[in-house]
Amino acid sequence: MVELIFTEKPAQAEKIAFALGDNVPVKKTLGKAPYYELQHNGKDIIVGCAVGHLYGLKELKKKKKGWTYPVFDVDWIEGHSIRKSQAFSKVYLDALKKLVKKADSFVVACDFDTEGSVIGFNCVRFIAKKKDAKRMKFSTLTKDELVESYENASGHLDFGVVEAGLTRHFLDYFWGISLSRALTLAIKATGSFKLMTAGRVQGPALKVVVEKEKEISKFKPDPYWEIMLDGSVNEEPVVARHKEGRIFDKKRVDAILKTTKNKPASIIAMKEREVKKAPPNPFNLTGLQTEAYSLFGMNPKDTLSVAQDLYTAGYISYPRTSSQKLPASLGLKKLITKIGKQAAYADLCEQLLAKPLQPNEGKKSDSAHPSIFATGEVGKMTDRQAKMYDLIVRRFLATFADDAIRKTVTAEIGVNKELFLAKGTTTKTPGWHVFYGPHVRLKEEVLPPLKEGDTLDKPKITKEDKETTPPKRYSQASLIKEMENLGIGTKATRAAIIDSLYQRNYVVENSVTATKLGMETVRSLEKYCPEILDTKLTHHFEEEMEQIMEQKKNREDVLEEAKVALTKISDHFRKHEKDIGEVLIKASRETEYEINTLADCPKCEKGVIQIRMGRFGKFVACNQYPDCKTTFSLPSMALIKKQDALCKDCGFHTVLAIRAGKRPFTYCLSKECPPKVAWRKEQEAKKAARELTKKTTKKKVRKKATKKASKKTTKKATKKTTKK
Repeated sequence: MVELIFTEKPAQAEKIAFALGDNVPVKKTLGKAPYYELQHNGKDIIVGCAVGHLYGLKELKKKKKGWTYPVFDVDWIEGHSIRKSQAFSKVYLDALKKLVKKADSFVVACDFDTEGSVIGFNCVRFIAKKKDAKRMKFSTLTKDELVESYENASGHLDFGVVEAGLTRHFLDYFWGISLSRALTLAIKATGSFKLMTAGRVQGPALKVVVEKEKEISKFKPDPYWEIMLDGSVNEEPVVARHKEGRIFDKKRVDAILKTTKNKPASIIAMKEREVKKAPPNPFNLTGLQTEAYSLFGMNPKDTLSVAQDLYTAGYISYPRTSSQKLPASLGLKKLITKIGKQAAYADLCEQLLAKPLQPNEGKKSDSAHPSIFATGEVGKMTDRQAKMYDLIVRRFLATFADDAIRKTVTAEIGVNKELFLAKGTTTKTPGWHVFYGPHVRLKEEVLPPLKEGDTLDKPKITKEDKETTPPKRYSQASLIKEMENLGIGTKATRAAIIDSLYQRNYVVENSVTATKLGMETVRSLEKYCPEILDTKLTHHFEEEMEQIMEQKKNREDVLEEAKVALTKISDHFRKHEKDIGEVLIKASRETEYEINTLADCPKCEKGVIQIRMGRFGKFVACNQYPDCKTTFSLPSMALIKKQDALCKDCGFHTVLAIRAGKRPFTYCLSKECPPKVAWRKEQEAKKAARELTKKTTKKKVRKKATKKASKKTTKKATKKTTKK
């Protein structure tokens, strides 16, 4: 009897194989796809792997006359036949098709979430031709948990999660392809062409950004004043603010200034207040993404990617979780003991192990996984992974620590019956701050030694003219949080949805700013087809999928409801297709012009230099071509973004270049930029050295060949002479 374990990715297959093997597993390949043969307690096991989704949804019968919408006639087919970018998956699919022939029973060991459950289910039904299989459930890729997960695998697939996952795929496909076609055909109706995209969550997410943009544009600043007192006690500076804080009445400001002018200032009371600050809650994915953005400036998509790599390496638990819980069943003492073997955390862990372990859990839970925690296993990491790992370890440890106590000292300063307050806040007992270490962001504001009755020397009272500021735009992290609050998208998809808004030029900048295209798309859809942007409708279907997961609803009913809703939306949209298209194409052109225009042309007076697409990729050129033939090269294999910054070395225009897996870098367009000139000279010197080496080598080879030939000729001549 042979059992085949389906895993989600090659790295997970390796982890599972080495965890379960009685001895070192035998690694083999079919094509380029790896698999492992091993024995566990004498049982023959094969561990095979997918590479994510091997199957995808595709429209079955396309209309001969072109695109139509809505689209509902779809089904699962092999992913490599849907799009070229999935061609690599065929090798893994073919390998699994051969491996199932060797097996008598099957186990799904993909990630325990909707996506992992769908991947495993598709392997079981399409490749193994079975209706059910055993299911491993785990939150870390550590040996102990994987062995326990295998030995206690459930006898059936998690069909509630599977059904919810299948439903999501169908809903996203229905909405995505139908709305994208609708927007594209709307532009085509104007006589132009541009591929547009929309989706079930993308539209509502864009609306959230645009609503914030409208709020900012409508904002009108109100003037206000703050009245400050500067003085000193025993030559120690004291700064205080009038107790009323922001004062919006100018007459009141003038009255205070008049009352306090040239009047003595003295301390009439000293007050102290202590506040306990509870430890932070354990990280869920949204919390981790928010904190990583705040501390490291890392966008949510990159945070998820780095966390996923740490999970796959076995260093942390599964990151796609909503939970803020750390159940005792995790073996908390054992985890902390293991983490304590790392020198950086040894002292902290020793302190925690000396007392009862009680984490400060949050309210949010997840039926599939606990919050994110460190497993205690560690190995080689990149700089970004090491920073993320340290953050996760320290957050995990900090949740078990004692409260921190902050003390605020307030000096009440009287000036002719007007009250000013000077405050200083310091940490009295650090508690969990010690464990969170460099990630604690609290200021220590110390007041000088003061007592009641002290008189301030040379008190100076001034007013500060200020204005109220507009609401802040969303960062990517705060937008994810808002999407979570609205119940749109999932913990695993929100970062990708935001990324798609950037890719389609609906938004720009780190502080998420709607472009002309984003604004006009929302404006036209609100006017002609507001259902596409309805956050309530999106949230409704999220709730439906939760009920499917709990097996309170079935997939067919939810999909039928979705078809009815989408058909109504499509009919409504079609009536205003051309009106919407005219708005979109105009906004799209204006946005592209703005995004791609870098600066005035440095050589002609009329033109501007813009990012353009040529036969060999992107380059920068003047828009007055052929009258002006100014061009600049750009780095290859990079996403190029406009940035309003001049080169520090030469003062010329720059762009931001982003390459996969590497840090973005500023690229100067000038060929004469000193670092570029130095680099070219270095390359020329290297080339010259290679040419010289090549010539020297050729000369040596020729000399050696000549010498060899001469010896051969001499040898032949000697033989002839000897014969004679």
